[in-house]
Amino acid sequence: MTTDLAVDVRGLRKSYGDQTVLDGVDLAVRTGTVTALLGANGAGKTTTIGILSTLLRPDAGTARVAGYDVVARPDAVRAAIGVTGQVSAVDDLLTGAENLGLMASLHHLGRRAGRERTRALLEQFALTDAARKPVSTWSGGMRRKLDLAMTLVGSPGVVFLDEPTTGLDPRSRRTLWDEVRALVTAGTTIVLTTQYLDEADRLADRVAVLDGGRIVAEGTPAELKAAHDTGSLDDVFLRLTEPAADGRATATATPSPTTDTTDTTEVAR
Repeated sequence: MTTDLAVDVRGLRKSYGDQTVLDGVDLAVRTGTVTALLGANGAGKTTTIGILSTLLRPDAGTARVAGYDVVARPDAVRAAIGVTGQVSAVDDLLTGAENLGLMASLHHLGRRAGRERTRALLEQFALTDAARKPVSTWSGGMRRKLDLAMTLVGSPGVVFLDEPTTGLDPRSRRTLWDEVRALVTAGTTIVLTTQYLDEADRLADRVAVLDGGRIVAEGTPAELKAAHDTGSLDDVFLRLTEPAADGRATATATPSPTTDTTDTTEVAR
């Protein structure tokens, strides 16, 4: 593996019976960057993360993470990575501080080091005020931040985030994006899966688009947008007419001044 690659995937294949999930995936992730795997449900994103985090075994191909082969050296890979899955891994019966303390114990940090790491992460994610409250009383955004904080207890060099902002409100999404950027600034490598175009655009240095188990497009967000330019949707102009007798109004939305197409949609008042 090239020394500046944190993840190096070549010809990765995975099937379940007659269903091919990954069909020859190649992926290179440079150290200290964010790579987004973008695709619809069933495209193979979560399976890719499962193989890279040693939770699944590939049928063919090779994958190296932090310099270690995921099949030959799974323990070394696990020691170098952190994983935040689609389903929250926090314990609702414990407090936030207790969840982090449990992870510190699993990482064999020792009592004093574990307390210091817990305190630092609570401060980093602005969770100190709620640290002594059961997680069952926390909001979804706070729980997701705690989930990411638990992933970071062992100070991993490579972090896999599987659809980290699904179900979060816009403010919580932006907060989590800020945390991801801060991690990369500190030198952490991030590989995340997402279905959101704006998330990939704002966070990723490179984007790989998965479809049917294959990478069908790859590049920087700017490169992909330039290659598939259909007009900007940054500015939307909405004009509402007077409501009809049924209480509905007609809205005309124009995507951008550069396009001459309009979309007329009925909206409820």
